[in-house]
Amino acid sequence: MPTTLDNLADDALILPPEQRLALAFRLLKSVESEDEAGADAAWDSELAQRLERIESGKDQGRPAGDVLAEIRAKYS
Repeated sequence: MPTTLDNLADDALILPPEQRLALAFRLLKSVESEDEAGADAAWDSELAQRLERIESGKDQGRPAGDVLAEIRAKYS
């Protein structure tokens, strides 16, 4: 009997959380287009530039709690 999407999903949902995450990642990677794959390299470059600016003192970070509080206040 062929496996249906519902049967497959039911089977997947009984896996431990870390295995469900690994499965989800594999499924997403299997449909990722080349344009999306190029985005990883672009983000790596952007993150390296931001880190360099912070480490050199050109930019300063902000505590995550402050940023999240600001966002909550704006959208609440």
